[in-house]
Amino acid sequence: MAIKLGVLISCSGTNLQAIIDAIAAGQLDATVELVVSSRPDAYGITRAQQAGINVLVLNKEVYKDRLAADAQIAQALKEAGCEYVAMAGYMRMVNAPLLEAFPNRIINLHPALLPSFKGAHAIQDAFDAGVKITGVTVHFANAEYDKGPIIAQEPVEVREGDTVDDLEARIHETEHRLYPAALQLVALGRVTVTPDFKVSIAQ
Repeated sequence: MAIKLGVLISCSGTNLQAIIDAIAAGQLDATVELVVSSRPDAYGITRAQQAGINVLVLNKEVYKDRLAADAQIAQALKEAGCEYVAMAGYMRMVNAPLLEAFPNRIINLHPALLPSFKGAHAIQDAFDAGVKITGVTVHFANAEYDKGPIIAQEPVEVREGDTVDDLEARIHETEHRLYPAALQLVALGRVTVTPDFKVSIAQ
């Protein structure tokens, strides 16, 4: 049975599009019931509307009270019937009202191999550090920023002569493949969080 997703976005929505495309291709057993955008100018809103998905659009005023904003989001996701929440380029930390409404059911995508290069500038930080390998992480969100239990990771090579734009393009290409695949593991019921906050994936 398909899982019902809510997707949180802030920007262009390319990972939202990857989820939509994977569902259409039969590679992800899910439906997107609601898209929540933290910004009214995010192009991901257009992507959602083109796919016939309902959208909740927020703005800076709403986020002046972060807890109230997350309570509003949680209520909207619950009313839409969402079972899991996928953060797809969502540039805000989720707080207690969302975490408590969806315990171990909020999934985040991070453009580095956590625990390395946490934060909002992970691609630039990895590039500036001169590492030869960075990558992509899919993990459950929790109260600690970029520290939740890891579902999947994939390395991405930093090649000789790369610009940061070259690296970013390969990171995004990996994201668009890895995120739907990790969500499919969740949809199949193969992913559980153990009492010691690790991820167990059933074969």
